[in-house]
Amino acid sequence: MAANFKRVSFLLSLVMTVAAVLTPPFISGENGLSDLQIRKHLKRLNKPPLKSIKSPDGDMIDCVPITDQPALAHPLLINHTVQMRPSFNPESVFSESKVSSKNHQSNAITQLWHVNGKCPENTVPIRRTRKQDLYRASSVEKFGMKNQKSIPKPKSYEPASVLTQNGHQHAIMYVEDGVFYGAKAKINVWNPDVEMPNEFSLAQIWVLGGNFNSDLNSIEAGWQVSPQLYGDNRTRLFTYWTSDAYQGTGCYNLLCSGFVQINREIAMGGSISPLSSYGNSQYDITILIWKDPKEGHWWLQFGEKYIIGYWPASLFSYLSESASMIEWGGEVVNSQSEEGQHTTTQMGSGRFAEEGWGKASYFKNVQVVDGSNELRNPENLQVFTDQENCYNVKSGDGGSWGSHFYYGGPGRNPNCP
Repeated sequence: MAANFKRVSFLLSLVMTVAAVLTPPFISGENGLSDLQIRKHLKRLNKPPLKSIKSPDGDMIDCVPITDQPALAHPLLINHTVQMRPSFNPESVFSESKVSSKNHQSNAITQLWHVNGKCPENTVPIRRTRKQDLYRASSVEKFGMKNQKSIPKPKSYEPASVLTQNGHQHAIMYVEDGVFYGAKAKINVWNPDVEMPNEFSLAQIWVLGGNFNSDLNSIEAGWQVSPQLYGDNRTRLFTYWTSDAYQGTGCYNLLCSGFVQINREIAMGGSISPLSSYGNSQYDITILIWKDPKEGHWWLQFGEKYIIGYWPASLFSYLSESASMIEWGGEVVNSQSEEGQHTTTQMGSGRFAEEGWGKASYFKNVQVVDGSNELRNPENLQVFTDQENCYNVKSGDGGSWGSHFYYGGPGRNPNCP
């Protein structure tokens, strides 16, 4: 009896050993990523912090030494010396009066994690990536990346029918066929409803160079609601870049190497507050992107005082010189139902442009940086939308708002089935 027991135990042990050898690393999550893949990627993204701050919204903000940030792992930036401030700012960057009133408070915007602390000198705040974030991605390689369908192509670049079918829809103002060294706008901030987890809604500036095929260079910044990327429906500050039309380079925020952050107060991907509400107080953020004429880097400024960091010139081909097109506006993903119904994901405030102040979302003081490195009102501005019955745009000019436009919409409605 004892011999039989030993024999059975030996055979069970042998089977378990063989099974362990033949079984691949433990697979978890709907995308089939292994725990080993997850751990390796999290190690690449989450650098050892000097301090960590728990945000009221559930985020963990890691204060990472500037020289340890993900950007500097890029092959083109191995020996890169971090530039701690731009050599030049476009004219009047800091000269605007700070508006603050009961109904319009563009300078009251902050990030929620600030209530629980701040990062030390010579560190940068980085939103910690969790394994749940990677499980929501289609793959480790595609985590934090847009797809090629994100490119707004107005006018003759591509037929509107193709744009509508690919799932991404836009309502934008743009200027093309020029030589630009930056762009600026005040962007009204809302919290639009996003119907499906794989959809998003955003408002941003695009700084573009190259053509819309395989070599498009794009620098982007604004706010977005993206459940798939962040795991919630909060409105968050974001950046993006690509040098090959979203094929294999670039990413959101600091989710890959590239963008160099110098600011210790603003976390890319961090939620922003307060937000505008229908018929009530309105809030906006100022986004400025400009090219340093000395070093050639593209700098990002948030608000009137936060210089966040820069995209090194070496990341780009066309944008290493200048941009040829600027776009401002909104974008959503429309993943139609099996019945062919349009999504109810909102753009902007979820209201059409005609509703105007306090109801529809806006961009105001739309400007470009010219060859003299000065901010000016763009010439020959045009507007574009894919399906105006779903989301639309209405432009204006003059007064304290300068060049501006209202945009947005509810998505599915009786005229957008």
